[in-house]
Amino acid sequence: MTLPEKTDKREHLLKAAEELFAEKGFDGTSVRDIAQKADVNLAMISYYFGSKEKLLQVLIEQRFASSLELLEGMINNNKMTPWEKIERLIEYYVDKILGGRRFHSIINQEYNTDRSKEIIDLITGIKMRNFELIKLILEEGVKKKQFRKIDPEMTMASMMGTINQAINAKNLYCRLFSMEGASEEEYQTKMSVRLKTHLKMMMRSHLSAEQPNL
Repeated sequence: MTLPEKTDKREHLLKAAEELFAEKGFDGTSVRDIAQKADVNLAMISYYFGSKEKLLQVLIEQRFASSLELLEGMINNNKMTPWEKIERLIEYYVDKILGGRRFHSIINQEYNTDRSKEIIDLITGIKMRNFELIKLILEEGVKKKQFRKIDPEMTMASMMGTINQAINAKNLYCRLFSMEGASEEEYQTKMSVRLKTHLKMMMRSHLSAEQPNL
């Protein structure tokens, strides 16, 4: 089997597992379920991942990899202003979380259970690493006198909490926005525009250096 073929099969298994974990939960999904969904031999899961737990770990690490790449790129980008970086962050996280509802459903399931300390520690470590990079962007804005001093932890909680609320309460927002019966694609498209517009306005108001520090 060539390297591209191995990569394709591995990614195919990850996608199948992601769908099943989101639908049935980690504990409700067997390795046999994943193999059947991916239409591969059961032994392939052991070959590529070793276990269902290791498969989940790889899935989490892989799906979060783009976040680290983006954040590190922005930290080292001297051409972007702090405001441009904040707006790029909003665009990225709305698209990533709204477009990856299945994956974020898995993250929420795993983060709110004590079944696997290893997985919780992995997720926490990734989130902490990413937050520290975002904090550097906020500090850069303060240093350049474009942002006022704010509570960075609660600022991120406000932004991420708003996005997650829209993800986790789809039925409510379909009713609020008169979108009953909307397909997943329609919901994502309309909600994406509203979320990005609202969050950019919210962050402009919250971070503006023209406001007095409380």
